Amino acid sequence: MPLLFSPKPWIVQKYGGTSLGKLLFEITSSIIPSYLEHSNVAVVCSAISGTEKSKGTTSLLIKAIDCAMNADREGELRETIDVIRDEHLVIIQEMRSSAGKVVYESVFEEVEVGIRRECEELRGFLSAAQTIGELSPRSKDRVVATGEKLACLVVVAALMSKGINATLVSLHDIVAAAYGEDQAQQKSAYDDLGPRFFDALVVEIGHRIESCGDSVPVITGFFGLMPNSMLRSVGRGYSDLCAAMTSVSLSASELQIWKEVDGIFTADPRKISSARLLATITLEEASELTYYGSEVIHPFTMDQIRQASIPLRLKNVKNPSGSGTIIYPSPSGVSTPSTVSVSASTSTTPPLNAFISNTNTSISSFMSANGYYGTSQSRRAPTALTTKDSIVLVNIQSNRTTKSHGFLAEVFNRLDALGAVTDLITSSEQSVSLALSGLEDEGEVEVERSLGKCGNVQVVRDVAIVSVIGHKMRNKVGIAGQIFSTLSSGGVNIYLIGQGASEINISLVVKKDDAMTAMDLLHTHVLGIPHHMAPTPLVQNSMMKGPWLY
Repeated sequence: MPLLFSPKPWIVQKYGGTSLGKLLFEITSSIIPSYLEHSNVAVVCSAISGTEKSKGTTSLLIKAIDCAMNADREGELRETIDVIRDEHLVIIQEMRSSAGKVVYESVFEEVEVGIRRECEELRGFLSAAQTIGELSPRSKDRVVATGEKLACLVVVAALMSKGINATLVSLHDIVAAAYGEDQAQQKSAYDDLGPRFFDALVVEIGHRIESCGDSVPVITGFFGLMPNSMLRSVGRGYSDLCAAMTSVSLSASELQIWKEVDGIFTADPRKISSARLLATITLEEASELTYYGSEVIHPFTMDQIRQASIPLRLKNVKNPSGSGTIIYPSPSGVSTPSTVSVSASTSTTPPLNAFISNTNTSISSFMSANGYYGTSQSRRAPTALTTKDSIVLVNIQSNRTTKSHGFLAEVFNRLDALGAVTDLITSSEQSVSLALSGLEDEGEVEVERSLGKCGNVQVVRDVAIVSVIGHKMRNKVGIAGQIFSTLSSGGVNIYLIGQGASEINISLVVKKDDAMTAMDLLHTHVLGIPHHMAPTPLVQNSMMKGPWLY
């Protein structure tokens, strides 16, 4: 019977390239098998990278694309593809040496043939592009997709050598399968459907997994070819979106994204030593953390799991027994799934591989124990902090030749024409202040020149955004005053203040050099987390202040 219709629940696990590069043995010999005891598992892979992403497969493929655009770099192109091929063959050779069983030799030989074939096809494709001197964005997608396919070949070999039947599922052509080969038709569907464009891809992924029979599907995180190219249409984090679509196609009980950190923290633990792991956050909080600088979840990923009400858990490949951070989504933003994992012995988070039926009451108890109260899941204190660097603050005073609405319309039309990303906005009738990100030196000059036609422009450089995140935080009386007084006591000057309609964040622009001071002050005095680390996890109750979630 195909696993798609198995009575056992499905879990989808997505592994990043760095994790696969450094901990492939642990993932395939310990983590995945431990879940297979009680669940069906689908594995989604990113391209393999080592200790440095700059030397990983995707970076090498991008280098190969650059070489293909220059006829004088033919030798460098050949060498780059050789490096990609040899690095994957070395991994297979190491597996062969450690397996020690002749029975798996045919597996290794078949995968080696597949690796060589993929690399030779890549070589021929890029050599032709080098001759022509042109490579379209979609053609670049095809090149980058090779990295995920090579990673899946390696993972299949690793699982097979452990006696686990596995099958590679390539998604390189699912857009064409879902919407036809005509690129204009694909683009029209993408423009017309918006996020619902991915619904047809979900169905196609389900069909391909069904064809795997009783083996573990190992799925390429890169899917496409997308209209306008993957990076333009989806951007970074596309493998997370692929994992989410896979979860929806299987009606999975849980989506797991495995990283090399324990989950989501109250602040970046590399910057704030007392940062603590969050047992849970809401999907809305995760969205805000992602937008304002934390690498949490791709927005399209959130849309998929929200609509399907699938829990998402972030876990650490270096600490697989840890509970990580779990997010319970629902269409209303109130986390009330009907089937989740719970622990009989602790209220902090569900245990590994425990999937039993639950009522909404148990979910409410779990959320309340972690600082989220009532059906609205309001918090009595902020949840987390994040910072976003490389910000430019632009203040524009109208030249009073237009009415206020005309002034603002002109400002944003000019920003749109320049492709400038606006993170925060405050405005009055005749002035507006904007926090912009992603500007290079030339971009700053162009923005200042263009906006100068709207009025007097003042540019403040070397600033950062500090964001205080908390679900329904606006309902907490005095929280804004506490934030401002805390920063004032530490001598931190605020250049701009913004609070979104989402009621989830209060964001402040401060000097770049003051950002860490602001984070430390807010983490200690507003979140209420002392500098020293508690020896054991703490569970928040109604008498405690702060997100003591672990």
